[in-house]
Amino acid sequence: MSTVTYETRGKTAILTLNNGENRQNPAFATAMLDALQQAEDDKSIRAVVITSSDEKNWSQGVDLNWLMAAKQAGKVDDMRAFMNGMNEVFARVLTFPMPVIAAITGHAFGNGAMLACACDFRFMRADRGYFCFPEVDINIPFLPSMIAYVRKAIPEYRFNEMKLTGRRVTAPELEADHVLTAAPDAEATLTAALEFAATFSKGRAIFGEHKRRMHKDILETMARDDAPLIEALKLTV
Repeated sequence: MSTVTYETRGKTAILTLNNGENRQNPAFATAMLDALQQAEDDKSIRAVVITSSDEKNWSQGVDLNWLMAAKQAGKVDDMRAFMNGMNEVFARVLTFPMPVIAAITGHAFGNGAMLACACDFRFMRADRGYFCFPEVDINIPFLPSMIAYVRKAIPEYRFNEMKLTGRRVTAPELEADHVLTAAPDAEATLTAALEFAATFSKGRAIFGEHKRRMHKDILETMARDDAPLIEALKLTV
């Protein structure tokens, strides 16, 4: 099964993450970029929904097993290519010329939660699953751009708590903070996301330009501040 499958429902493209915990590694980055390009190439598409086929997980973030194996093998170029590839995914989502909606049907941890924050809108199941930044407990600092696009999605007081404690937060808590819309279960989450996606018929040019201008500072931070950290592989402390 493909890491990310692509299908359409009306004028909405559905990108389904299909690799269990949906850990992010080079194959994940490539599959996401290919699926986003497929959606952009289809001129009938007006919105994108990202969901998961796993009953427990949306995305558990970076594939640490792959990353540590690459580090031990001295594959520094592969590590840099992966980090740059994921930044390309985040940049594509931040500037995509149509709404990108996360249908969070399970746990979103670390880089998985960051991918949700890079999206324009978020829906999440309320009956199970957590949204969490565990990096403080595993000695991994956020890249500067990550801080910037998480802040666009999460109020500062909540982000401060989540980032510095690593606490697992629920959908109802995040709904109270206007981070996302909570739905009763996984099926209802996807249904709500698709119904919301179907309300969009914005022109791509204006939608993309709005996003590029809104997120200009994030993209500049990514290019200016992330790049030297990735080059030096300052990924842990």
